[in-house]
Amino acid sequence: MPPILRRILLAALLLPAAEAAAQPAPVSGPLVLYTSQLEPDAAQTAEAFRRRHPAVQVEWIRGGTNQIMPRLRAEIAAGSPRPDVLLLADSLTFETLKADGRLRASPEVDRAGTPADRHDPDGTYFGTKLITTGIVANLRAPFFPRVWADLLDPRARNMTAMPSPAVSGAAAIHVLSLVQAPGLGWEYLTKLAQTGLQPRGGNGAVMQAVASGERAFGIIIDYLPIREAARGAPVRFIFPEDGVSAITEPAAILATAHNPRAAIAFLSFLLSREGQELASRQGFLPADPTVAPPEGFPDPATIRILPLDARRALAESEETLRRFGALVGQ
Repeated sequence: MPPILRRILLAALLLPAAEAAAQPAPVSGPLVLYTSQLEPDAAQTAEAFRRRHPAVQVEWIRGGTNQIMPRLRAEIAAGSPRPDVLLLADSLTFETLKADGRLRASPEVDRAGTPADRHDPDGTYFGTKLITTGIVANLRAPFFPRVWADLLDPRARNMTAMPSPAVSGAAAIHVLSLVQAPGLGWEYLTKLAQTGLQPRGGNGAVMQAVASGERAFGIIIDYLPIREAARGAPVRFIFPEDGVSAITEPAAILATAHNPRAAIAFLSFLLSREGQELASRQGFLPADPTVAPPEGFPDPATIRILPLDARRALAESEETLRRFGALVGQ
């Protein structure tokens, strides 16, 4: 056989092996997720990810942020933090962890169609959806507010409830967002408190107060009244024209992650078209504005989000929430 033909045949034989070697190995191994998602949503999310990456074994631990964080802090103090990924409610929690050097900068995460302003500029945490806070009104309310200042109307006096920022992270973010909002700020919050604003527990308690007619208005997260209205509750959810506050349920990889490859794949899945469509089916506004929202939500392009400087909010949160609590008698 001529040498040149031998070389051609040898190259042809070696090509498939070279191509196989160039392919990255499948993502595999255990992945530990700590999340504040509702249990059915956490189960659906883990299962959808496993279908895409069947060689990954996902273990998820679910609890409120105020349960997850003490557990994580205890593990860190013991020198053995377990989770690879955190998927929690709000950016302030992640800003604290970032300041402590506990998060892994992850430029490898594929952000797909999600806007840059949904994520930490340094790439340590990534917003996966939008959970906004607006106004729920009983259908027999004396009027339907269009902007936040409408809650100062004398007809709303002693008729507005909101979750306690000491209980609800979304309520705390809402107060911090209003403080930073031009045209609202402390002047608005002071006037709102003077109208008889009543903090009461969490979002569920506010929903019950408005649905029963005990209160005409409530400051509340979006999906709860939208879901209940679809089930026949006599309520209407309003996205104020001057903007809603929002938590983004960020996800992040810990600096101590045991399986960073699987963690990167998990975050990329959450931000992918498939992951964003899953969030919409679960009843949440996707972080990707090109993904259709759940039934009952308006076009995301019509929703104005109040900007929040998370770093500033973290620095001011203790004093801001103390001052607000004093205004409303908490």
